[in-house]
Amino acid sequence: MAGFHVLTGSGSTIAHPKVRRIGVSDILDAMRSGLADFWDRPSHYVFLCLIYPVIGMILLTWASTGNALQLIFPLVAGFALLGPLAAIGLYEISRRRERGEDASWRYAFEVVKSPAIPSILAVGAMLMAIFLVWIFTAQALYAWLYGPTAPDALIGFIYEVLTTRQGWTLLLVGNFVGLLFALVVLSTTSVAFPMLLDRDVGAYAAVATSARVMLTNPLPILLWGLMVAALLVIGTIPLLVGLAVIFPILGHATWHLYRKTVVAPPERKRRR
Repeated sequence: MAGFHVLTGSGSTIAHPKVRRIGVSDILDAMRSGLADFWDRPSHYVFLCLIYPVIGMILLTWASTGNALQLIFPLVAGFALLGPLAAIGLYEISRRRERGEDASWRYAFEVVKSPAIPSILAVGAMLMAIFLVWIFTAQALYAWLYGPTAPDALIGFIYEVLTTRQGWTLLLVGNFVGLLFALVVLSTTSVAFPMLLDRDVGAYAAVATSARVMLTNPLPILLWGLMVAALLVIGTIPLLVGLAVIFPILGHATWHLYRKTVVAPPERKRRR
């Protein structure tokens, strides 16, 4: 029964929430609302989200010292694939702020008490699997072009990538494959985690609703994905430190995207 609950939530049937059509203005408004949530208590959110740049730096250090320089870019890019799960505490803060409750950063950890935590973990496991497949794919692409030997130095490898035919092939094919992975994540989790925090509908319904949001609003959601990618790139430039600001803004904005795209039930039960 526990596995069944993971798929369908607290009910005995799979939920099919109604999805709204949105426009570009709604995407921009979600971003503005995310900024407003962040600005409410920015110091707390920066403190909370410093963990993500730290994790990123640990990954970079591991790649640099572990004979895996070729995986630095895939790790940084792939880290964004886990963003929807990593921001789950921020959705809770936005949820509480929306309800007029105490939205202090410590409540980000209240998600562990959610009745939907099994479903959240299930969708999170799906994201982790996608991330690992991406890393293995990136390594396979490098091995196909350069062989099994890892590059000796980062600067030399960057020069090789930017100035040779093999390097351009790696860039073009790698980025195209990475785009496909990003589209899979965008299509399946754009609103999945905020939805599970808001209502215990199960992993299947959360993923399916995200897919319907994408199918109903392809251009706005693609714009959303492009904006998220661009802001994450900006956040990574100063040694990933910028993610401490960019990441919480995007996390809060995702909550508001969920509110704009998924119709609330007539009598939604609130968690206390």
